[in-house]
Amino acid sequence: MAKFSPLAALPPVLFAGLALLFYFGMQRDDPDALPSARAGQAAPAVVLSQLGEAAPFDDATLRAPGVKLVNFWASWCAPCRVEHSQLEQLAAEGVTIYGVNYKDKAPKALAFLQELGDPYAAMGADSSGRMALDWGLYGVPETYVIDGDGVVRLRFAGPITQKVLEDTIRPAIAEAAAGS
Repeated sequence: MAKFSPLAALPPVLFAGLALLFYFGMQRDDPDALPSARAGQAAPAVVLSQLGEAAPFDDATLRAPGVKLVNFWASWCAPCRVEHSQLEQLAAEGVTIYGVNYKDKAPKALAFLQELGDPYAAMGADSSGRMALDWGLYGVPETYVIDGDGVVRLRFAGPITQKVLEDTIRPAIAEAAAGS
């Protein structure tokens, strides 16, 4: 008669445990949404160097009245190119957008804006990625909706498409405006 080994039960138990973990993990409301530890908190510090001729924005700018967006971008980022027309559209509608050029070379960043247009009310460079780290950046492009008190209302990771603009960004802007 064969002896029962407790190790023989290990693979099915591990499989069942993983299956339960995957099942409960997939029950989130939006599986594509990245959680943000920053939502509902004051925008982190702004630490930028100058990019181009204009001075970069600062902490006081983000705490000034009115809703604004902070958009992290780079010239080497293909999705940044995809979302650029939506940013231009928002800027043309009067939405204030501040740009953070992430780990980029200044001449390439400025050429990108010259080619596609400059939707930013002010911008600066985060060459080292330190500001991005403080903000919890996942990757570029990434956009934050900031209310008139300097509080992060939404973090959106990824390119802003027309659908994202209508379904996510505009509602967050309206909510931030109503709460300010």
